[in-house]
Amino acid sequence: MNVVLDTCTFLWLAASPERISPAARASIDDELNTLFLSDVSVWEITLKHAMGKLSLPAPPRIWVPEQAAFFQLRRLAIEPSVLYLSGELPLVHRDPFDRLLAAQSQCVAMTILTPDQPFRDLGAETIW
Repeated sequence: MNVVLDTCTFLWLAASPERISPAARASIDDELNTLFLSDVSVWEITLKHAMGKLSLPAPPRIWVPEQAAFFQLRRLAIEPSVLYLSGELPLVHRDPFDRLLAAQSQCVAMTILTPDQPFRDLGAETIW
């Protein structure tokens, strides 16, 4: 199965793994699964770090690729179809990063590892 990590899941995997649920941990540890980190999450981390809302041990351009490589996460690029779908999803949740991740997971038929209900409200398949 192909799974994409929500931004918080990626951050917790790298810095607070005890916060990850048993079901999400099982998906991460399952060697049959391919794990992805979306460009959406890279963008969100970079902006939050720049605004002082997210502390990291190194700048995002160094820390994120190091963690992604360590956890063997593949890159999930943002395609135009994702941008269009993010604007077409129901207006039940307005966070642009969540909307993009939900749209991306639907466009590429991936499950999102996330504790956040809004992804399900936007039609994404989730595990937590």
